[in-house]
Amino acid sequence: FGIGFTPSVVMLFLYSLLPILRNTYTGINEVTDELVLAARGMGMTNAQIILKVQMPIATPIIIAGIRTASVICVGTATLAALIGFGGLGSLIYRGISQIKIDLIVTGALFSALLALAVDGLFSVIEYAITPKGLRTHTQ
Repeated sequence: FGIGFTPSVVMLFLYSLLPILRNTYTGINEVTDELVLAARGMGMTNAQIILKVQMPIATPIIIAGIRTASVICVGTATLAALIGFGGLGSLIYRGISQIKIDLIVTGALFSALLALAVDGLFSVIEYAITPKGLRTHTQ
């Protein structure tokens, strides 16, 4: 893919797939057989069972996977500076090459703050789209 933006995006996309897919599979798989059988007994089709029973119950777990992947992407994006993308990683690596602690700390601090902001944003999204009966905490 060369260097720069495209390989950075491809790298971050591929790196984020595992937590999202694993949590989606786990969330849907953890819906009890009794609920699926009850939905089937009510005459629901397979598509209706997935959309109206399994997905709403699996939503918190799926969003947790997306949340984890997003925070990992923010942290991993600093590595994109190594292949010419820039960003906060370039600040860190410039600090390393020039032996300037202030540049390293600045890049790392802003990267950490960005990760915390992304985590907070997805926490709000998770709360908003989780059905009320399944919410485990209040915001």
